Amino acid sequence: MRIVLVGPPGAGKGTQATRLAGKLSIPHISTGDLFRANISRQTELGKLAKVSMDAGNLVPDELTIAMAKDRMRQPDAEDGFLLDGFPRNVSQAEALDELLNTEGIKLDAVLDLEVPGGEVIKRIAGRRICRSRSAHVFHVSYSPPKKQGVCDVCGGELYQRDDDSEETVRKRLEVYHTQTEPIIEYYQTQGLAVTIPSLGPVDEVTRRALEALERREDDGE
Repeated sequence: MRIVLVGPPGAGKGTQATRLAGKLSIPHISTGDLFRANISRQTELGKLAKVSMDAGNLVPDELTIAMAKDRMRQPDAEDGFLLDGFPRNVSQAEALDELLNTEGIKLDAVLDLEVPGGEVIKRIAGRRICRSRSAHVFHVSYSPPKKQGVCDVCGGELYQRDDDSEETVRKRLEVYHTQTEPIIEYYQTQGLAVTIPSLGPVDEVTRRALEALERREDDGE
């Protein structure tokens, strides 16, 4: 299957992408991994992307698209893939359609992980990370440490990352709503978008997603 996974920050995209890709035996292709791999291998695309990232800018669409194109043409993606973090806007979605049409293939589904904005803020702003190299993660509500501010594993100090602050999370949500969320409507017009409630246990969210994909296959979509 060829799937795009969409959702706001804190929706659990990374977790669900890994689980779904494993169960469907397709590669999980994330933009973060693409950037890191190209930069690590010092490809021409990676060098260009690093210039943008070092300057604090977003990687230009054309570079992201080129990296995704190269990755989707690898042998392990021949029978399918799960895209996570790409496309990030309508322009990228249109470019993806053009690429897939050129290859004579099409998307099977676009899974939209739905989570209320208040829950996003709670999930991300409540994270606390150990300052030790192990960087164990806790949550003030969902998985609190036994002693406030202290890592259960190594006794290190727990802290909140700057990009996990409530103010920053609200800004990230605003960017998502203005730039990425419009692709859901874009794919709805193609009959590809499927909304998956992402509240609840991780296993339950995975089950909902797999059942939605199975229904699409049964319906012949």
